[in-house]
Amino acid sequence: MNIFKYNELTIDEIKKLVQRNVDPANEIRSVVEDIISNVCQYGDNALLDYAHKFDKVILQKLYLDKSELAELASTLQPEQRTALETAYKNIKKFHEGQLKTEDRVETMPGVTCWRELRPIERVGLYIPGGSAVLPSTLLMLGIPAQIAGCHQIIVCSPPQKSGKVNAFIAYVAQLLGIEKIYLAGGAQAIAAMAYSTKTIPSVDKIFGPGNQFVTKAKTIIQSTTTTAIDMPAGPSEVLVIADETATPDYIAADLLAQAEHGIDSQAILVATSQHIIDETILSIQKQLPVLPRAEIAGQAIANSYAVLVDNLQQAMLFSNQYAPEHLILATEHWHQITGSILNAGSVFLGNLTPESVGDYASGTNHTLPTSAYARAYSGVSVDSFVKKITFQHITPEGLKNIGPTVEILAESEGLHAHKNAVSVRLK
Repeated sequence: MNIFKYNELTIDEIKKLVQRNVDPANEIRSVVEDIISNVCQYGDNALLDYAHKFDKVILQKLYLDKSELAELASTLQPEQRTALETAYKNIKKFHEGQLKTEDRVETMPGVTCWRELRPIERVGLYIPGGSAVLPSTLLMLGIPAQIAGCHQIIVCSPPQKSGKVNAFIAYVAQLLGIEKIYLAGGAQAIAAMAYSTKTIPSVDKIFGPGNQFVTKAKTIIQSTTTTAIDMPAGPSEVLVIADETATPDYIAADLLAQAEHGIDSQAILVATSQHIIDETILSIQKQLPVLPRAEIAGQAIANSYAVLVDNLQQAMLFSNQYAPEHLILATEHWHQITGSILNAGSVFLGNLTPESVGDYASGTNHTLPTSAYARAYSGVSVDSFVKKITFQHITPEGLKNIGPTVEILAESEGLHAHKNAVSVRLK
């Protein structure tokens, strides 16, 4: 892990340091465009071929039905089911508070405006498989979709070597009332949900994190079809701000927790103390070898870095430039800097709040913007699964009050038919 001193970095060096997951030669785009084209042309056959090529499995069909999911779910131990149920309840409780009816507003006498929520009818949930199976992502996406009242929820997840999905994912599907999971992963799953195949229907909006290929597929789909996406959510990342009140062992554990997602994950430490940086690196070296995913985490750590700053305010300045997916304030003085947070997906306050709790069971959503998209995007919420439609109603009094204003403005723009739509009513 390289160490940089903030005061010695130029503006250009900082810009380069906070940049990640770029594709300057369009190599990823080229691969993804070929995948999308093949899925559009060959449909299910392309998906079966990609399952063989990428997932190393020969599938007889591209989905698991209700009975197959039930059989898989039945293999879980009671304590495993309880853990999933606890996470389900906490996530549902937090997200239910997001579904609110807005007040009607009378902007002037006789002119009333308001908004009403409507669910997005068909949504597609992408649940990564790869080197780590993520049933927590199905909870994070399925619960707000369920609360929003989406009419059709399509779930795609890569098949395991068995040709099935993880038992945890199967049990979560039962909790959510989802009766079918489609066995497709990567960019090909995104393409299938956008364009449809014989087996997988198309959707109105696609949700879910993934690697750079999944992210690129989502961005291409959004720009070339009428299918929307939740956000560009690529390789995971964490930024930890620490001072002398932090515990190096805790910091090391948090950095490694993020690093084990994949070799392209980033784990950044921004500290006010060289001692804290040194002790954290030593702790990483102690904790890393015993991890089952040590090789993956080690590569991610090697591509990560630490930044030495003068104070917490300077640390926050760097953090806002980085715009992390996850931001941990490993300090007893976190309340002094929370007001300065401008760009972050989700924030974890104090030394006893690991990012893992948000990943699984505290209630907040873990599908968050990465690669600095936190500058403009929020994490997934119930709002992500609904549309807000505006309504207005004009009474006779309201038409008299607002009509002349509309006539003048329409005429000023040269749109006389607009003016006339009001004038004929006033007459």
